[in-house]
Amino acid sequence: MVEAIVLWNEPNNLSHWNFHLDPDWAVYSDLVKQASSAIRSANRDLKIVLGGVSSCDSDFLRLMSSYGVMDYVDAVGVHGFPLDWNHWQISEWPHRIDEAAEVSGKPVWVLEAGASSFGAEEVQAFALERTIDLIGPKTERIHWYSLYDLPPSWPAETRHKEAEGSAYYRHYYLGILKSDGGPKLSAHLFPTDGSVGLCQWFHFEDHRLESATEWMREHGVRHLRTGLSWADSFRPNAIVWFDRMMAALEPFEVSLTLCFTPAHLGIEAHHTSPPRDNDQFAEFARWAVERYAPALKERHAERQEETSIA
Repeated sequence: MVEAIVLWNEPNNLSHWNFHLDPDWAVYSDLVKQASSAIRSANRDLKIVLGGVSSCDSDFLRLMSSYGVMDYVDAVGVHGFPLDWNHWQISEWPHRIDEAAEVSGKPVWVLEAGASSFGAEEVQAFALERTIDLIGPKTERIHWYSLYDLPPSWPAETRHKEAEGSAYYRHYYLGILKSDGGPKLSAHLFPTDGSVGLCQWFHFEDHRLESATEWMREHGVRHLRTGLSWADSFRPNAIVWFDRMMAALEPFEVSLTLCFTPAHLGIEAHHTSPPRDNDQFAEFARWAVERYAPALKERHAERQEETSIA
């Protein structure tokens, strides 16, 4: 079931939101407000989370708070990769979460915390255990990033690709499983009591969907963060794929992220572009909630109909 809607992914990261086209993030803040209102009209009880903020950036949260965005969300999502990209150490996690909670006035969900095995699997194994120890008492949601390594033939979602050097290639080693499904050291250390969730992005018609859900069920995972791409919704057979993915994820408590601008609806023709019209993203958010996270009365009616048919 869907437990929360996350509005965008890393909006303070140029690889996910082109802030050169929205230098003060006014378009993004309006997007959150409009989408939140649309979601509330479809399901007033569904949690809304401000899109996972890269590097647990409290300055960005302060800006969003100054725009009144916190009145439209129930929690703020943060990301942290201190052993790979962030300019702070792993021991700073508790302080970072405390600061994010203070400046936002909201509960803080860790939507992505991770470490690559680029240099050694032992580094990732240490990071998994240490991160859980540090942030477990500070947040009600931890989503470790990720289950699978990125297949080597797929591109990583960054702006400058191979020009980033080892920073780029670290993207390919963030799973606790290798891209072929083989376990790393950290897979054997991952908690099986449901206390730690996963963040796993599924590409359009991703061949890993069934194996991922099987592994998560076998290892006691309760919470999952994934996404629906607004851009993908314009592909042929998009709804067929969305329905298949969401049906497979029904056993888990899903934080469903909505992001990525269709090229023809952006200020520029790129999935990181701010939309020309935030109303259209809000309508996509409303559609997604009505289809995959309907209000309780609609769910009850659906169950009654299914019972009568049976």
